Amino acid sequence: MKEKDIEKQAHTTWRCQYHVVFAPKYRRMAIYGQIKRDIGQILRRLCEQKGVTIIEAEACPDHIHMLISIPPKLSVAQIMGYLKGKSSLMIFDRHANLKYKYGDRHFWARGYYVDTVGRNKKQIQEYIRNQLEEDKIADQICLKEFIDPFTGSKNTKA
Repeated sequence: MKEKDIEKQAHTTWRCQYHVVFAPKYRRMAIYGQIKRDIGQILRRLCEQKGVTIIEAEACPDHIHMLISIPPKLSVAQIMGYLKGKSSLMIFDRHANLKYKYGDRHFWARGYYVDTVGRNKKQIQEYIRNQLEEDKIADQICLKEFIDPFTGSKNTKA
């Protein structure tokens, strides 16, 4: 365990990190362009509000990968319900045309994948970092994003 991974509050010291994956309803290829940037900003803001740290994240066309650190006072289920519920409402507010595709304002599919992070943190970070690149290689997508939706910074990879 590295010291920088450990977080502290007045009476608690913790390292609660999780790899989560969730997808739009019916696994639609909906995460691209402006929607991708908005989803990144929305998820970043919602995580900040709950004290959740995004260590690594990638928005693929049909799913989201996130490596996050959640304070021990919150459960993974609470955070995922909050992120998916609030972000759905915010996405539909910003992109009103999507409500015709998704009807009842449920942008995300019901389930999600979660795994605890231990010794394999570096491998998970690397996997998330390279996920979009691997999709391009497998010819699953052809869109190229120049701005990282989670950090807002320019992507220097060509």
